[in-house]
Amino acid sequence: MTRLFRHLPAVDQCLNALAADQGRQTKALQGVPRPLIKDLVNAFLDLVREEIRAGAFADEAQLTLAALYPRLLAFARRGAKPRFRRVLNATGVVVHTNMGRSLLAPEAVAAVAEAAAHYSNLEFDLATGERGSRYSHVEALLCRLTGAEAALVVNNNAAAVLIVLDTLCKGREVIVSRGQLVEIGGSFRIPEVMAKSGAILREVGATNRTHLRDYELAISSDTAAIMKVHTSNFRQVGFVKEVPLFDLKTLAATFGLPVIEDLGSGSLMRFDAEGLPGEPTASEAIADGADVVSFSGDKVLGGPQAGIIVGRREIIERIKKNPLNRALRIDKMTLAALEATLRLYLDPDLAKGRVPTLAMMTRPLVSLRAQAARLAALLKKHLAGRLEVSVRPGVSRVGGGAFPEADLLTALVALAPLLKTGAGLDPSLSVDALRQALLASDPPLVARVENGALCLDPRTLDSSEHALVLDALRQALGDG
Repeated sequence: MTRLFRHLPAVDQCLNALAADQGRQTKALQGVPRPLIKDLVNAFLDLVREEIRAGAFADEAQLTLAALYPRLLAFARRGAKPRFRRVLNATGVVVHTNMGRSLLAPEAVAAVAEAAAHYSNLEFDLATGERGSRYSHVEALLCRLTGAEAALVVNNNAAAVLIVLDTLCKGREVIVSRGQLVEIGGSFRIPEVMAKSGAILREVGATNRTHLRDYELAISSDTAAIMKVHTSNFRQVGFVKEVPLFDLKTLAATFGLPVIEDLGSGSLMRFDAEGLPGEPTASEAIADGADVVSFSGDKVLGGPQAGIIVGRREIIERIKKNPLNRALRIDKMTLAALEATLRLYLDPDLAKGRVPTLAMMTRPLVSLRAQAARLAALLKKHLAGRLEVSVRPGVSRVGGGAFPEADLLTALVALAPLLKTGAGLDPSLSVDALRQALLASDPPLVARVENGALCLDPRTLDSSEHALVLDALRQALGDG
């Protein structure tokens, strides 16, 4: 064993070999800091030492740099990849929380690049030459699109709820229906956020039914506001009742109380024509009397991560002056992306075509069927004998807590591995093994397993990504 250890190449030899290699495979290492590559070389040699101890090598010739180099290069390429990187989303979930939620419109991408590469008038008033407000770049747009008097943007909707409650309700009671005390992704719970804000939760009604009189009986001198919370991807059906926002506003006005509405994923337009009714829009909430409304920028709206707050000017101005605003404010790149996205909404038809989230949500079934057929034909042509490929009907989801009961009809490309001997389907290799192998491809391909097959949903795959899908499958099958 000692003899074998002595024949391992030195770290410098490995580093020099990687630096001298001008092949295609080493291009992935260009621009990678040398200390990181050195760490990877050391990690690789430690791995080989463990293999020697396990008896994996018997001959010194197996441990020369030439013999180990292909493995070293593959190890270094894998380790040098950024931890945060692109993936191919074939799940059919449009607003996929775990994969970055909404994709930005080309106009928003260009605006981010411009803001990142150059100085800007982030907080500089070009008319006066004096300090300005970063919110002025989007406030007028938000007011125009929602009908609100004023607007503010913070870094996400949880932050929006927090700062609204901290500003208006700290140390006093906020009345909320029991049926709206939900927990959404990442353990975000309304009662806990309320506690952090310093507001005191006052639950009313039963889990499934809350009446206007429940709110009225709960109002006291300690009441600061009435709050309505969107239940995200949780729904109750059957013997249920909740009080409409308009009625809550009428009651609150009698007692001089503000009404707060947390719309969650939020939306600036309705989708009834696409078969997606039921999600209230920000403008509807304002029209129904909400004094302050909060919603996300990176879900159904299709912009960057942001928490948008709109409402009465007097309330918004108070929130702007809250010291928390400094900690929760958005940066210049978020601001650039949000402004570019909101500008598209001035023409709803333009927004549906240019904002990827909206385009994917509203894509016609006939278009999805055609794309599925093209992708299936490509995979059959190049992976015949390795995969059984078919097209079947299926459903997609909006995601992000929006439209949880709505199915978006789609066409799925279904894949099942075949035995290399051609002896038919191999139920063990199965689909799960293929799904797992695809997570290690470059770029990773994320799909879903459904009815015994790995399913690719074209709703969330652009046609320009078909070649990447093919390459990922080749890698997963050991052909690439």
